[in-house]
Amino acid sequence: MLKDPVPLDQVRRVLVIKLRHHGDVLLTSPVMSVLKQAAPHLEIDALVYADTAEMLTLHPALSQVHVVDRKWKKLGAFGQARAEWHLLRTLKARRYDLVIHLTEHWRGAWLSRLLRARWSVAFTKRGGGNRWKKCFTHLTPWPRAGGRHTVESHLDVLRRIGLQPHPTARQLQMVPGSAAYARVSGMLTLAGVSPQRFVHIHPASRWLFKCWRVEAWAELINRLQDADWTVVLTAAPDPVERAMLADIKRLLHREVVDFGGRFSLKELSALTAAARLFVGVDSAPMHIAAAVGTPAIALFGPSGDNLWGPWGTPRQGRHRVITSAKERFGCRPCGIDGCGAGKISDCLVAVETDTVWQAVAAELGIAC
Repeated sequence: MLKDPVPLDQVRRVLVIKLRHHGDVLLTSPVMSVLKQAAPHLEIDALVYADTAEMLTLHPALSQVHVVDRKWKKLGAFGQARAEWHLLRTLKARRYDLVIHLTEHWRGAWLSRLLRARWSVAFTKRGGGNRWKKCFTHLTPWPRAGGRHTVESHLDVLRRIGLQPHPTARQLQMVPGSAAYARVSGMLTLAGVSPQRFVHIHPASRWLFKCWRVEAWAELINRLQDADWTVVLTAAPDPVERAMLADIKRLLHREVVDFGGRFSLKELSALTAAARLFVGVDSAPMHIAAAVGTPAIALFGPSGDNLWGPWGTPRQGRHRVITSAKERFGCRPCGIDGCGAGKISDCLVAVETDTVWQAVAAELGIAC
């Protein structure tokens, strides 16, 4: 029996802090769902980086999404201080009773003290010492390397305060919104693409060491088109990712629908929701596919699929993770930025096209 649970009936407002990348932020969405299901009266806010806010906005359990904009650094010392002070005043005005901090970021620790919430919970911080401990009323052990999925680790902070997550609330949630659905529907219609009759492929990642071979992607797409499946390609606006799409397209036998760099995160999620299948690497779009219920086939190299694989139950089919053979690459997952930090991961490059194709064909009912 937990000796120091937080009485949720005495909590009115909660702030959940997650200052990390896009996929990391989306993986916090079940925390809000579990809280709301357990205590429907709660007003739940989130604090994230501005560029990741779309991962959580419109979440049905959230009241407000506050942001830290990394561009504030360009405003100069005075401008940044003014922006930070405005954020602090906004947060203090909400008078939070509970603060949930989901990273080791010191900003969350200082906010926990400055906001003077009655209860606050975080992971233990390696090397944080007493300074870190004094910022929170409750601490839970940092997740062990190679252990449980990140979603379950996030939910551990709720377990620490006495809330046992109900299985029905653990699904990822990302809500595209009506405007995103409308724009994507219009673009698909113009391209002659029918919902549920196309495969969405997002081959790139901002981290090059998570990328598969261009030639392999082209071969996979050629096989899909030969089987009469439409392929829709996407990429971030980043020039490196757009260049990767261009390299893939040069190796294709037929035209392909290329929406690279044309969508916001909300629109990308609307597109993925309309797809029959998503294929990609360990990246935010893979997590988006899981969040909108689209079956995902994800290629993993040096990152751990136990921690970061597609989470949840898709609306049809199932999620599949493709890795290289353990007998050949017993070193994975290593988490290193490519072999020898050289940006290229041998364990991912070695994944055979036939292996990926068999998973894709099985999901789509294509006879191999």
